[in-house]
This record gives sequence, structure tokens and C-alpha cells, in this order.
Amino acid sequence: MTIDLSGRAAFVTGGSRGIGRAIALALASAGADVAVNYTRHPDEANEAVAEITALGRKAAAYQGDVGDFESCSRMTEQALKDFGAFSILVNNAGIASRGNAVVDTDPEEMRRVVRTHVFGSQHMSHLLVPQMRTQPRGDVVMISSGAAQSFGGRGAPYNMAKAGMEALAYTLAKEEREHGIHVNVVAPGLVETDMGNRLMRARRNITSMRELDADSPFGRVCQPQDIADAVAFLCSEEASYVTGQRITVNGGGF
Repeated sequence: MTIDLSGRAAFVTGGSRGIGRAIALALASAGADVAVNYTRHPDEANEAVAEITALGRKAAAYQGDVGDFESCSRMTEQALKDFGAFSILVNNAGIASRGNAVVDTDPEEMRRVVRTHVFGSQHMSHLLVPQMRTQPRGDVVMISSGAAQSFGGRGAPYNMAKAGMEALAYTLAKEEREHGIHVNVVAPGLVETDMGNRLMRARRNITSMRELDADSPFGRVCQPQDIADAVAFLCSEEASYVTGQRITVNGGGF
């Protein structure tokens, strides 16, 4: 199966690093032009853009905080001028919570995490979905987490944020199906990223996640590319009858 996204343009939030960067590159490898959103790492965003252009695709980086609607408005307005239209939106931008119990969680932390994951996805969908309705096909993919299913302790802000993102996805899928827009969720488990490494250092005093390979499904820790492959599939004609679904990418429960 060869995934072909030629002639399409994608907007990937949080696309400068980790899972988002892998997604941006996977979509570009399949033929899509890609707008890369970042918040605080312009050098890494520009590196991602360079990698995409090296694949022969158009790319540009856009700084913006997805949790702020005005910031989203500014960057999507510029991106639409640059690219013309987007038929793919990947809501990937996210931040972690601090690992405190509910009774010890700072209310501002709760607001910040939910604002990024839930309001960020709402803002970007509000701004980009309408222009998808005039295109042959549209795709919105929410990058959630196994946390929205396991609801582990000391993670209420993140658990609630990812659950809210998924609720938005399922609602949007029902609303936009008549317009030819597919909305799906990809829910990773533990992935080797900066965030995953920090989590493992804090919880298990592990300096490298590759130390977990032997005990991981299929003999390796999940990689960003594994998530990117699922996203590319969902945006392809091979998934033309798939919407409102949740694909869990965790090796079967790790």
C-alpha cells in the first residue's frame, strides 16, 4: 500500500519536535505540503521545514500558541495566504502536567493544560474546518493519549485535557461528515520523545527509554514514526470510510 497525499496541504500543530515533527515529515513523504506550527523552538521548526523542502514539498513554519485564539487566527490567516488552502489538520500540540494529586494541583496548571489541548484543538478546527468543506476531502486528526483511557493517578490535568480533545473529535466527526470531512483520533502509549524521556526519568529513574526495549511489545519502545504512520493512513484514500474512530498505537497495551 502506497499512501498518496499529492495535491494536499496539511497544518500540523506542535510540528517542530517529537511526534509532531514525525507526522509532518510522514505527510510530506506522502506528497503533502506542510505548515509547521511551533511555540518556542524556532530553530527546530526551521530544521523540520528544511527536511520537508528537501523532500520536494512546500513548507513553512508559523509561531503561535494554540491555546490563544488570537494567536491561532494570526498564524492561520498567514498560512492560508501562503498555502491557499488546507485539507488536513493535525491537532498535535500539547504539554504535560506536573504529576500532582488532584488536591495538590494548581488551578492555573489545570487551565494551562486544558487550554492547550482542548481549546487549542477547538480554535484550530474552528478556523480551518470551514474552508475544508469546499474541498474534495478534509481530514482532522487529534493526537490524544492512552491517558484518556487509563486515567492514571497524579495526572488529572492531562487526563481531562485528552478526554476533552477526544470528545471534541467525536462531536466534530458527526457534524462534518456531510461535508466530506473525516475526524479521527490517534492515541499513543509511551513514545520515545523528550516528553516521554522526562516522564521515565521522573517516575523510574531511567536515563534512556531504550532501556525499556527488552520489556516492550515487539522488542522496542514506540517511536514517533509509528504514530506518524497511523496519521498518514487516516488521511489517505485507504481510510476513505473511516471517521469518528480512535486508533490506539501502544503495541497492544504497553
